[in-house]
Amino acid sequence: MALRAAGRQSLVDTVVGELRAQLAAGEWPVGERIPTEHALAEQLQVGRNTVREAVRVLVHAGMLRSRQGEGTFVVATADPGEIVRGVQRADVRDVLELRIALEAEGARLAALRHQPADLERMRAALAAQAAFRDSRGRPTHGQYELYAEHDIEFHIAVVDAAHNAALSATYAWFSSSVRDALVASLHDHHMPRIHETDHHDLVDAIATGDPQTAERAARALLAKPKRAVEALLGTGDGGSAQPPGGAQLPGDAGLPGEAGSSPGSPSGG
Repeated sequence: MALRAAGRQSLVDTVVGELRAQLAAGEWPVGERIPTEHALAEQLQVGRNTVREAVRVLVHAGMLRSRQGEGTFVVATADPGEIVRGVQRADVRDVLELRIALEAEGARLAALRHQPADLERMRAALAAQAAFRDSRGRPTHGQYELYAEHDIEFHIAVVDAAHNAALSATYAWFSSSVRDALVASLHDHHMPRIHETDHHDLVDAIATGDPQTAERAARALLAKPKRAVEALLGTGDGGSAQPPGGAQLPGDAGLPGEAGSSPGSPSGG
């Protein structure tokens, strides 16, 4: 199969795409060694250097792993980068629902596994955030970013209290998007006010050790921004969550590493 491309870099990209497709199709199962550079070059009818560069890209992407003197082996058949891009393309409500899922499960597990230090960390974040509220209990104008930083510290503390390394790592990546969306939503009067009592209720629910109570508290905290997003979109459950005419919604913010992209807004406190 001959591959055609306008230039060298484009040809490398084409080979990367072809190898990625073969991996996704199960051509080489996880743990199996892929064909040699020579064999792949003959199959794709490209130079060995082009194959070498394409394999290097997939090694960096986490799909392949090279072992000195042994060859290159399959680590994953799904490209983690494509998963990230899929989230980036998701609409506003989908992204908010992902946030709810992560935080609700984090709170549920936190009720079962938290240590006293975890509760202290949550309360310390809320105390620090309170310093950036005005006399009416609203976020202090001009201090939205600092206010948001402490809010995210609180939610990270909740998820970390689950003591699940995979969940914490996923939320740590996702949290920068949550932070950006929160800062944007604080500037928008359409989004509901963040109530400090909702956060303290979540801490108290986790402290009870009852996983159902903690999960309900986490969902209740994010129910208000979810309803606000659905109202702005004019949809309920089952409707399309795309803003009319491609307009940007309040709190739209890109995902980590994608400044300027707008997959949606996991906003709210």
